[in-house]
Amino acid sequence: MEKVCIFLVFFCPQTQQPPSTCIIMSKGTVVLAYSGGLDTSCILVWLKEEGYDVITYLANIGQVEDFDAAKKKAESLGAKKVFIEDLRAEFVEEFIWPSVQASAIYEDRYLLGTSVARPCIARRQIQIARQEGAQYVSHGATGKGNDQIRFELTCYALYPEIIAPWRIPEFYNRFVGRKDLMEYAEKHGIPVPVTPKAPWSMDANLMHIRMDTLDLGSHSCQSHPFHAPADLYLMTKSPEDAPNSPDVLEIEFKKGVPIKVTHVKEGKSKDTPLDIFSYLNEMGGRHGVGRIDIVENRFIGMKSRGIYETPGGTILYHAHLDIETFTMDREVRRIKQGLGVKFAEMLYNGFWYSPECEFVRHCIDKSQESVEGKVQLSVFKGQVYILGRESPKSLYNEELVSMDVQGDYDPCDASGFIKINAVRLREHHRLQGEHHSKH
Repeated sequence: MEKVCIFLVFFCPQTQQPPSTCIIMSKGTVVLAYSGGLDTSCILVWLKEEGYDVITYLANIGQVEDFDAAKKKAESLGAKKVFIEDLRAEFVEEFIWPSVQASAIYEDRYLLGTSVARPCIARRQIQIARQEGAQYVSHGATGKGNDQIRFELTCYALYPEIIAPWRIPEFYNRFVGRKDLMEYAEKHGIPVPVTPKAPWSMDANLMHIRMDTLDLGSHSCQSHPFHAPADLYLMTKSPEDAPNSPDVLEIEFKKGVPIKVTHVKEGKSKDTPLDIFSYLNEMGGRHGVGRIDIVENRFIGMKSRGIYETPGGTILYHAHLDIETFTMDREVRRIKQGLGVKFAEMLYNGFWYSPECEFVRHCIDKSQESVEGKVQLSVFKGQVYILGRESPKSLYNEELVSMDVQGDYDPCDASGFIKINAVRLREHHRLQGEHHSKH
């Protein structure tokens, strides 16, 4: 019986040429903000699968990370290049310090550690994209959170070509949950954590650690409903386990930013921005300072529970508030307080690179010209206690305020001052009396 040989030749769908002459065209180069975790590792492989050349970028902003392992993992998964950038010093000086000057706090409690990191990370990502001639940037932020907004508003301001996988139907329909990501990772040889994922997501940097819990009740401590488990906290000791004696610190400010911190008893000092902030984190963490458990309003329109540890930032918030009140004119400070609230909202919502935020930062910076001096405080059992302050630009006049020295203040002037301020009050109550008499 005669044998028949059949040869199958597959043609390239783009050029309709046999494989020997086929050139697969890339869709372009994308710089991916990469963490080395499951999500961004899967995104790296998926982007390659979709036809992109991928450059990964990992920012060191103070998180505990095996950067060498992350680099090797990205290379093994096919990253064209891997950038690992140490941004810690610029993160403190260019992003944390303006937040300290502003006394930036969102919804009265959150010191914005994640929010302030995002424009720092995204700015360098854009610089790499320009340097490497990449057409796109990408990230692993989910479609329900704030980070997608913060990353992308920065990107659109500086380099507006973005791939957001968690908002692409082909991606989020394919990866409905962690199980789908795990299966994809196994199929494509992506190393995955051996231990099960905790029921919260974590963001860590020099400023803070944030835990976002997925549910208010089901992921709480069994013995105390709705309480976070004790082992969740990584940056701070429990106040119960903190030392039984305080640490007394002296923080020196100039133009509203710390320039030196000294341990009063030990005489130990730090005088560079990164060292100052790291030391305050150490001291605050030792005493359990800066823990909060809150439900906040996301910009996108939903509430979420966040558990935060911000030890150094909390110490600086209290110290700066004290020296600012000591050295700043009352009416200037009232305006600055309003600007600080506005700045916190813009920072939380991702508008760092907006014209209005640039304007507000400029105004706040101007307000800090006389915020200079030293504050002594103690950290103890989860609290920050202000002990005293001194400044060459103090507006506190001991003689003027003294009850024993009259000086050039005439108490009789207060009579007219009080009567003028009482005019509208008397008119208000006169009208109220007429209204009640008619009824």
